[in-house]
Amino acid sequence: MTTSKKNNLKSVLGILSFVLFLNVLSNGFFHRFDLTKDQRYTLSNTSLSIIKQVKNPLSVKVYMQGDLPAEFKRLQQETRQLLEEFQGYNSNIVFEFVDPLENEDESMDNIKELYRKGLTPINITVDDKGKQSQAMVFPWAIAVYNNKEVNIPLLKNRMGASTTQKVIGSVQHLEYSIADALNKITKEKQKKVAIIKGNGEPHEAYIAKFLLQVRESYHIGPFTLDSVAKNPIGSLDALEKYDLAIIAKPTETFTDGEKQVLDQYIINGGKTLWLVDQVAVEMDSLYNSSGATLAYPRNLNLNDMFFKYGFRINPDLVKDEQGSPIKLASGEQGSATQFQEFNWKFAPQVYPTSLHPIVKNLGGIKFDFANGIDTLKNGIKKTILLQSSQYSKKIGTPVEINLNSVTEETTPADYVNKGNIPLSVLLEGSFHSMFENRVLPFDQKTFEAKGKENKMIVISDGDLIRNQLDKNFQPVELGYDQRSGNLYDNKDFLINCVNYLLDDNGLINIRSKDLDLPLLDKEKVYENYTRTQFLTIGLPILILVLFGLVFTFLRKRKYSR
Repeated sequence: MTTSKKNNLKSVLGILSFVLFLNVLSNGFFHRFDLTKDQRYTLSNTSLSIIKQVKNPLSVKVYMQGDLPAEFKRLQQETRQLLEEFQGYNSNIVFEFVDPLENEDESMDNIKELYRKGLTPINITVDDKGKQSQAMVFPWAIAVYNNKEVNIPLLKNRMGASTTQKVIGSVQHLEYSIADALNKITKEKQKKVAIIKGNGEPHEAYIAKFLLQVRESYHIGPFTLDSVAKNPIGSLDALEKYDLAIIAKPTETFTDGEKQVLDQYIINGGKTLWLVDQVAVEMDSLYNSSGATLAYPRNLNLNDMFFKYGFRINPDLVKDEQGSPIKLASGEQGSATQFQEFNWKFAPQVYPTSLHPIVKNLGGIKFDFANGIDTLKNGIKKTILLQSSQYSKKIGTPVEINLNSVTEETTPADYVNKGNIPLSVLLEGSFHSMFENRVLPFDQKTFEAKGKENKMIVISDGDLIRNQLDKNFQPVELGYDQRSGNLYDNKDFLINCVNYLLDDNGLINIRSKDLDLPLLDKEKVYENYTRTQFLTIGLPILILVLFGLVFTFLRKRKYSR
């Protein structure tokens, strides 16, 4: 073997050894570079900890493939890139994009199967240079792990928002949606949620959709306070096994013994979600021959307890110009019944303005006969999550509520210095017992006057958690109003409340992530369509042709000498 051949062989072996060394090194020192301005592909520490939980193969099937409208292609792209980032940190995570409408012969069966799993499509109007057409899109994914399955909603269907606005909001929630789904199927349920019963709360059918959603992540069970009268200490011990207690629309008075059990549960660190009406009035009672009903204060015997914690729910009604639509019969007698849409001001349609992760980027939330909340100074941190609009005011009770009020004319002057009434408040801190320096309803050796660091959420409307029933008395989606056909974000808000109160890994904080997502301005594109075509297609081709001509000319010149 000649010296030159030996040197060449050494060079090849050296290169191979170097490449092999780099390969081994890359396996041990993995890193992906995120060059986006808003760091949208940089996963949070919470997401990374969830990814580490995936010990076995986890598959994600995304139903966004095929001929999609431009906005959804962007959502598809962002979903793919984020899943690639998840996969980059854990190879057990695999994903695929499928088109459920690809095969015409099988598309109907696919659609029925997706419907059965709760994956409902959206029908959108595609505008292509003035030509409109309809398209069906399934903005969903399904994650499967250890024979457990969970749906992942990829589109935030905000009421009243354009498709572009929905996509932007959806991309901002994308990491949270995927991380939350992975957390549900990889983490064993540990936290327990108690649904308090015994004080005239709604039947389970009216909160079924909420319960089903909570059950995906937590153990859930009813807890009746009736046993307090006979065995208060035993009731308290049993309640303290739960991490969160939900008190949803009670209508009957709480005894002092029941209040002591709830109070000591809170003092000992138990989280609470209160949905309380201080006024007795129901929408169904208005649909009678007179179209009127009486709204009057409801005595739940909770005022002193709430006052000690730092808030008060007032026995009045919030009347808001930013109300919800209601359809009422109109027209002359004897003619065919016609329905006209009116603005129902006793059902405030609240759009969050707070940047708190519980409510950030949520759409409209529908209240029914909400009450105003006052916050009191007592050292507890209070964050207003939801409030009425600027053009709202309180109506004292007792008062007659009449459907004819929809024709009432108002002016901005009617609401000067009256609006922005708190409807939901988050309280965080060390609560003091309402029985501090007071005689106890029952003897308790373990009584504590000051509690641990804790948090609770108060909502001044019990109807917020109620789902409606269809004609077959089956629950419809929480937040869906059958009378108007609108879908509100009630469920997302309540689930965010539960997650925040129970979240020990900061998952809810991912919702605070802000993304700068520039999208194509269709109007400008249509105005300059020819110019846009030239810049996006013609100019690159022209540059390529010129480069080829110059390169050919220089090459000929070089070799013609």
